[in-house]
Amino acid sequence: MNVFIYDNSFEGLLTAIFDSYTMKIVPDQIMPYGIWQQNFFSNNISIVTDENKAKRVWSGLEKKLSDKACQMPYKAFLSELNQEMLVYRFIRKVFESTCNIEKKFGDDDVLSIKKLNRKVTREACRMLEFARFQKTQDNIYYASISPKYNVLPLIFRHFEKRFTDQQWIIYDIKRSWGMYYNLTCTAEIKLELDNVDKYTGRIAKSVMSDTEDVFQILWKDYFDAVNIKERKNKKLQMNFMPKRFWRFIIEKNIDMIKADT
Repeated sequence: MNVFIYDNSFEGLLTAIFDSYTMKIVPDQIMPYGIWQQNFFSNNISIVTDENKAKRVWSGLEKKLSDKACQMPYKAFLSELNQEMLVYRFIRKVFESTCNIEKKFGDDDVLSIKKLNRKVTREACRMLEFARFQKTQDNIYYASISPKYNVLPLIFRHFEKRFTDQQWIIYDIKRSWGMYYNLTCTAEIKLELDNVDKYTGRIAKSVMSDTEDVFQILWKDYFDAVNIKERKNKKLQMNFMPKRFWRFIIEKNIDMIKADT
């Protein structure tokens, strides 16, 4: 059994696909370091990530697929659902087919990657809707997220374009990494989060801007004012805003959320 071991990056996965062609070896498994366990009966092949090899695979995909379909293997990778072999099979089929296969839904791999793409895209859209920023004393706007899939790489460009005149941090507390925009560029960061409630994602009052608390109170008052109690439909509300997001929403009463879960 041939097992490719890589560094759990998308570039590493593309490198594994490139090496599969050059070595003429079809992997039975592609696994990240740390998850892989030594097996006496397996032929373990360590993949060294090579950006040039990854770019050649990606360029090949761009020639064979539409822009949207080209993103499907990347989003499948971001799902973190151990989809390496699905991505591998899909990309091989793209290269080996004489026609565009992106709508060939009779193929199990094409259909599976399409469904996964839809799930990850939907989660990214929800992060754009439900991210709530809080202003710190350093005039940095901070937002905690905890998405089901690793969608931060898909959404930070949106905030770059929308909030060009503000410093901000979007931090994925589930995966312990985030993106920081300093008015010039965006960089990946890791924080200790000593002043952030890891359940609600809210910053401590000791580091909160003096005006932030006032704005939060005003927002809650507005939310209560427009809320018509007689028309409250909790089931419908959860369809549009799943309960797993409630703890990050400023207008929600966190004590009621804890009591209801």
